[in-house]
Amino acid sequence: MSRANEDAFDELHGLLTTELITRIKSGTATTSDLKAAADWLSKNNVTGVAADGSPLSGLAGLIPELTFDDVQNHL
Repeated sequence: MSRANEDAFDELHGLLTTELITRIKSGTATTSDLKAAADWLSKNNVTGVAADGSPLSGLAGLIPELTFDDVQNHL
């Protein structure tokens, strides 16, 4: 069996991306779907900047800031 050509990979990339977006926007995304979407973004070198007022900024604001000492105290 021969390897798929670039057009086939491009189609799969588009289909997977569209499916993940559809699930997230519809509110039906599972935890696994969200993990897959995060992995998909990472593997495709997609990063975000937490600009003021952006959803990423809001998410970052929910994560507590930890110091090295905080981590050591919990070990």
